[in-house]
Amino acid sequence: MKLRSFHGQRARSAHVRKTGFVAEFKNPNQPGAAQDSRGLMLVMVAVLLGLTAFNFYRARHNPQTASPNSAAVLEQQKNLPHPEPTVAATVAGQVIQVPVVAQAESTTVVENELYRITFSNRGAQATSWILKKYKDSYGKPLDLVHTQAAAEVGYPLSLYTYDPSLTANLASALYLPSATGLLNAPATLTFKYGAGEYSVTKTFTFGDSYVVQADTQVLRNGAPIRALLEWPGGFGDQETALSYGGSQLDFSQNAHEKHQGPKDVHGGSTLSGEFDWAGVSDLYFASIFLPEHPEDATVATLHSDLIVPKANRHNGLGNGSPAKPHSNPAKDEVKVPLLGAAVGDLSGHTQTALFVGPKAVDVLRNVHGADPKITLEPLLDFGFFGFVGKYLFLALRAINQHVAANWGWDIVWLTVLINLVILPLRIKTMQSGLKMQRIQPQMDAIKAKYKTLKVTDPKRNEMNAEIMQLQKDNGVNMFGGCIPTLIQLPLLFAFFGMLPKVVELRQAHWYWLPDLSAADPWHILPIVMVLSQFLVQFYTPSPGVDPQQQRMMAFMMPMVSGYMTWNYASGLALYWSVGNLISIATQAVMNRTSLGAEMREIAARRARRKAGLGATAKTIQGKPVRR
Repeated sequence: MKLRSFHGQRARSAHVRKTGFVAEFKNPNQPGAAQDSRGLMLVMVAVLLGLTAFNFYRARHNPQTASPNSAAVLEQQKNLPHPEPTVAATVAGQVIQVPVVAQAESTTVVENELYRITFSNRGAQATSWILKKYKDSYGKPLDLVHTQAAAEVGYPLSLYTYDPSLTANLASALYLPSATGLLNAPATLTFKYGAGEYSVTKTFTFGDSYVVQADTQVLRNGAPIRALLEWPGGFGDQETALSYGGSQLDFSQNAHEKHQGPKDVHGGSTLSGEFDWAGVSDLYFASIFLPEHPEDATVATLHSDLIVPKANRHNGLGNGSPAKPHSNPAKDEVKVPLLGAAVGDLSGHTQTALFVGPKAVDVLRNVHGADPKITLEPLLDFGFFGFVGKYLFLALRAINQHVAANWGWDIVWLTVLINLVILPLRIKTMQSGLKMQRIQPQMDAIKAKYKTLKVTDPKRNEMNAEIMQLQKDNGVNMFGGCIPTLIQLPLLFAFFGMLPKVVELRQAHWYWLPDLSAADPWHILPIVMVLSQFLVQFYTPSPGVDPQQQRMMAFMMPMVSGYMTWNYASGLALYWSVGNLISIATQAVMNRTSLGAEMREIAARRARRKAGLGATAKTIQGKPVRR
């Protein structure tokens, strides 16, 4: 006001200086002032008539709303089968919301042939998500919502906002459902809530697959705010997932997928970009959001920890007995990481599909994102040799479909098939080994000629060149003996990464094994594998290998393989043991051929010569026996 007065004074001063006159103001008592007063009165009467007409018009077209807390309004809302969204009215310039709130808690169950989902109108969220075709370790239907974890971090399909108090209020509010009781898919379920300046609508559509369509929106005074749909944590088959590191965060951006473990996930971080899909998964099951508008999608990563007794780590979250009274809590308890994900649209109106089901190849291939070319198949991550593991599993599945409908026997048949494929390479390796044994005396002579030289002496290169030339002249491939091993090792590591992550092997029985994806409860297969691995090392000729080194390998390899499979998937121990037994049988047959007889004779002569024994000394597999 001071600034406006200052500018007015400057303007009047300028006018006086320029014209020499000052503006004239009439006194109401002067002649002619009465006419001006009558005009002013007429203007005021016209304004009052206009305001009265406007209020009458507004009353006709915008009737006065009843009190939000009146019994009539609450009773009317209670009896509405399909409640309307929050009604807004403007009184004295303020927006007033008519509450849309349920009077009591209620549940709605939605099911089809694959799942049975229980919703609570408190928070309009899922309290149970049962997969009908899968069971837990107790033989009960598998529930992917863990009650204790959800009570700590929140239930699935709750809303995540960047205001913790608003998030908590939306999760505890009583929504009005469009239906209660049992709904058989296909069906649609809508929850609505309104109070104060907020109104919320959550709509879920169910079909005959594992995919649920979700449409959610939160309004504040009629304007949308960002509220993401979330699965906060505690997802999956916790009874087995914890043994292998718990759940992981999975997402795909521009058709490039990523998998992050608990160490790489920071709670409360928001990822922006074009998301094809995002969510969490464990070894066998996944909860993945597929936004309808990937270009506007954002993902909030959630990470929390749940403290459970250490004894219950492998029996599910907190399903066992509590810690002993006089024990040390720090030693008897363990932190279980709970990962979650929330997905929303930048506009505040979130439309997304949600897949909750098994990580089975056929199922994942048929779940598409907004781009039909995008599927969930990349969720199956088999590790470094994943591309090999994928084709091994496809071969295993083909055997299951066409040869034997038992996954244990399928592993046996696949192992036999692999060994038949590499049998020609075994024969080539044996032939190469025989040639190596024939020229071994000449190779020893070359080494003796250069034995006085140091390892760093450049003339050592001449020794290597002579040996390589000798091998070339006699048709010896120095890498010939490594080819079968180079083929079998990737297969072994591929099985190592694939078998514990295949949902088809989960709870698959084979004789005394209740679950081929879990460890052998009696450790029979690891013991068989250790013994068979020793026999493989014993019966397989190793030309040119130092005897002391050979003896060390004969004991070290079985111990290492036994350690690897002792508490690992029994399917791997089955594959390894059957492979060892086939190798022993194959080597026993090859040792009886003329090729094998010559190799054993050469090895025996060399062993007797090195031991200084006579020609009649008895040998076993080329190793002298003193009598």
